[in-house]
Amino acid sequence: MLGASDIGGMMAMMPAFATDQAADLRATDTVSVERLRAGADRMVRDGANMIATTGSFGECHALLPKEFETLARETVEVVRRRVPLFIGVTSVNARETLEKMKLVADTAADGVLLGVPYYFPSTVDNALRFFCELAEMFPTLNIIIYHNPALHHVTLPVESFERFIKIPQVVGMKDSHRDTLEFMKLMTIIRGKISVLCNAIQYVPYAQLGASGFWSIDSWMGPWPLFALRDAVSRGDIEAAKAVILDIAPPNGAPKPSLSWRETGSKIAIAMAGYVEPGPLRPPFLDIPPEVVAAQKKKVERWQGLCAKYAPAYQAAPRKVANA
Repeated sequence: MLGASDIGGMMAMMPAFATDQAADLRATDTVSVERLRAGADRMVRDGANMIATTGSFGECHALLPKEFETLARETVEVVRRRVPLFIGVTSVNARETLEKMKLVADTAADGVLLGVPYYFPSTVDNALRFFCELAEMFPTLNIIIYHNPALHHVTLPVESFERFIKIPQVVGMKDSHRDTLEFMKLMTIIRGKISVLCNAIQYVPYAQLGASGFWSIDSWMGPWPLFALRDAVSRGDIEAAKAVILDIAPPNGAPKPSLSWRETGSKIAIAMAGYVEPGPLRPPFLDIPPEVVAAQKKKVERWQGLCAKYAPAYQAAPRKVANA
């Protein structure tokens, strides 16, 4: 079992690497094992602290059960416990979540990234019951709470964590949805018991308030700017960390795309960047407006410039490579 102290640094939110046939609505075996193995291994070797699969960007909503099993087992096989690995099990159906957790428990994954069923909004009490019941069923499986109110339609209030800290398997939370005051209140309850991974662009202030790390989708375009952010905060160089944040999200940067294109667009950008091969989009996200594609192209060009800026110093520094 892991503890809260094992949760931190940069958590790379993995795409569901797709075969060339994945855009076909009739396809039933769309997880590219070759692309998955190459991409996950590169991310671990290059220095990611954690890997998480099958969140919303990781297409938890787009995989058939057998495809989920392939992705889960192959990711476990390639990561080989070199870094903590959490398999996302969020589903529209609570019983499907249970079945996924049974499968994960049969692997060497460190735990699950667990969100509430999301078709209809849940009450807070029902969400808490859902987490508590599953934790009781899997006493040796670590849990990172996947808190995404925008997609899961329920906000877990600060006071609910008085119950979560009593569940030893709950070691972390992926969260980007609290202002600084609420985050400070949260930390008075969970500090040392549950670690929080915030959005990368929140990391400078939130690390100073107690966040142990951050999560990133953009890491799969090339992780070097995010490693620079992580390492600057780790050594206490807040001014350098601020500079990285403003490089990643400049004041005159493009506005965020709508929610419907945000994560789909990110997969397009990752394919353009060339750090890994995510493969094509899956149905029904196939007809992409040209302005979305153009925006991703600009994003990639800027990101590749940041990789060129930050990669040399990172690669030249002595470090332990996770290749055992």
